[in-house]
Amino acid sequence: MELFEGAFWRDPYPTYAQLRADAPVCRVERDDGVVWLISRYADVRAALADPRLSKDWRYTLPPEERAAHAGDSIPMMILMDPPGHTRLRKLVSRVFTLRRMEALRPRVREVAAELIAALPAHGQVVLMPTYALLLPVLVICELLGVPADDRGDFVGWSNRMIDGAADESNAAATNLHGYLSALIEAKRARPDGALISALIEDADDDRLSHDELVAMAMMLLVAGHETTVNLVGNGLLALLGHPDQHKLLLARPELLPAAVEEFLRWESPVHSTPARFAAQDVEYAGVTIPAGAVVVLSLAAANRDPDRFPGAEQLRVDREPAGHTAFGHGLHHCLGAQLARIEGQEAIGALLAARPGIALAVDPADLAYRHSTLIRGLRALPVRW
Repeated sequence: MELFEGAFWRDPYPTYAQLRADAPVCRVERDDGVVWLISRYADVRAALADPRLSKDWRYTLPPEERAAHAGDSIPMMILMDPPGHTRLRKLVSRVFTLRRMEALRPRVREVAAELIAALPAHGQVVLMPTYALLLPVLVICELLGVPADDRGDFVGWSNRMIDGAADESNAAATNLHGYLSALIEAKRARPDGALISALIEDADDDRLSHDELVAMAMMLLVAGHETTVNLVGNGLLALLGHPDQHKLLLARPELLPAAVEEFLRWESPVHSTPARFAAQDVEYAGVTIPAGAVVVLSLAAANRDPDRFPGAEQLRVDREPAGHTAFGHGLHHCLGAQLARIEGQEAIGALLAARPGIALAVDPADLAYRHSTLIRGLRALPVRW
């Protein structure tokens, strides 16, 4: 069984089907160590809300050594348990509201229209850098108040943090941390009404540290574009590979919100969760995961589980896949889920309306995917119209 190597990157779903059937809790030896991979929907959803699966890596150490080690150097909310997580989540939730996200929809629509207008009227286009990547980057940077001239650096750091080797990833994180630290100080001196300024204002009331503000901005920037980049890319590819569904969505554009949920389920942009750590022995599917183990939850495998989604291997834009795990579940449910949905709806809807004859420009076998255990996304999406 190929897992996180070889042909797996092109099509991981046969492997996931085999895991769900034969080894729903599987001990996997990776280059970075042993992890326990959970793949069935019911188990993944339960594990996402299981407090015994901690975000604190120190559970991998013997009990007598834990107190001697500090926590993560960057206090990032997605790497924390309550009560620290609760405090930070409460802060950002006050400014990252559903109303504020929905108010961004007209601007997202404008950005989509501007980007489409800049594309060639006919011929071949590589959509990832010119559209699928650019739209969410422009939106999240504008939302947070990142200057336009700095957005290229941010994209490079984000990609290397997720796809790069350990040294490259750490260097990118250090660079992004330094950049955001300076940006926050600049915003503190000259507030601009964007989200970082709003966080600073709330943080002053809550006495958040400078490092906590930097970590929050880092998380929002990286998570705020990676999910949507791959939602748009994966969603468009799914349609282009299913002409009947493409035709149905063109005929019934009111299905777009349901279609975006189906894209999220069928080809989850976040492939697997960041690591969790067993604070004690835990049992799933009759298998005991020992205390101190590293646990990874496969969102992609869970969302193709036929026990939860009948005909799970079929793409159906008129399906209502309520309960998919693409945005997680429980305490760490994605804070930016509504923004990702809005961007996905507007980006895909605008492109289909403007270029209904869009088609894949290469053999699907020639498409290359990013080799990331966290992210499921294309390196390029060549299309023509």
